[in-house]
Amino acid sequence: MRIAIVNDMPLAVESLRRGVLATGVHQIAWVAHDGAEAVRRCAEDRPDLILMDLMMPVMDGVEATRRIMVEMPCPILIVTGSVDSQSARVFEALGAGALDAVNTPVLGLQDSISGCDTCETFQAKLRTIEKLIRPLASARCHPPLQQAGGDMNRRGGRSLVAIGSSTGGPQALAQIVASLPADYPAPIVIVQHVDAQFVGELSRWLNKQTPLHVSLAREGDHPEAGTVLIAGTNDHLVMYPDQSLGYTPLPREQVYRPSVDVFFCSVSEHWKGEMLGVLLTGMGRDGAQGLLKLRNKGFHTIAQDQASCAVYGMPKAAAELNAAVEILSIDQIPSSLVSHFSGAADINSRGTRRCG
Repeated sequence: MRIAIVNDMPLAVESLRRGVLATGVHQIAWVAHDGAEAVRRCAEDRPDLILMDLMMPVMDGVEATRRIMVEMPCPILIVTGSVDSQSARVFEALGAGALDAVNTPVLGLQDSISGCDTCETFQAKLRTIEKLIRPLASARCHPPLQQAGGDMNRRGGRSLVAIGSSTGGPQALAQIVASLPADYPAPIVIVQHVDAQFVGELSRWLNKQTPLHVSLAREGDHPEAGTVLIAGTNDHLVMYPDQSLGYTPLPREQVYRPSVDVFFCSVSEHWKGEMLGVLLTGMGRDGAQGLLKLRNKGFHTIAQDQASCAVYGMPKAAAELNAAVEILSIDQIPSSLVSHFSGAADINSRGTRRCG
């Protein structure tokens, strides 16, 4: 990949340059020292990936990310001194269209990259992103997982909302959960492409946006009304036959971790009540095949529309498969979630409804 660096700190630029070149397969496209310069440089020479700092003079990384994703969309990885201490800005940048975030690699005592934990994490992130931005084959639904014990029907007849999101997802998720009432009758389970190192902070951040209780999904949890559960590891979140939640490393070849497809497919096999499947903004195709399987099982499905997406990848793939019963803007999705379980919505699942 041709990778651009946007950072105003010379030491950080050097660390990133060495971290990129140490892979032996990537090149430096250009270096910008503030967000405004990055926007100009990207318009002239669009790289395969931009490493974007958050705190910079002239224009910060959040605004630069927002402008680049509107004017000349390009994969962006937020690279900052401390992801944990800047979580609010990180989520703003992810909402504006950044793919992910990672701490800036730190040079060792001998100015060496080798043996540096932050560098190894950084390079692993580059490898993952390279796979994500390559053209990918459509994901398959794998055979459902089995779990010993449990009564498959003891929790049937309830309602569930299953949501998948990626690039731009945090802001979209915040808008949805903030618009739902405290007595919303269906539990919500979310798979958001976000590194496990700060998914806990995402959960706490979303919890401040809504009267519902937001937490990370734990092995054995059963979705309950009034709660929002978020996939909390880099393994795949799945639903077991007794309708409890758990995690699995399989399929290992799945680039997206956690995978929306894997979760949607397990839900389609095991959920016994009413269910809404929602696929939000994101790069790639993860979730499209799973949403189609949900629709084919008779569940109601929604995909976010192009105009309101930070990146129209995953919902576009779902629309191309005719996997969505409704294609809605992010402003319309909360009211659809409310009306569906209030009995106000009666949409023919054989047709696709576009609103807006």
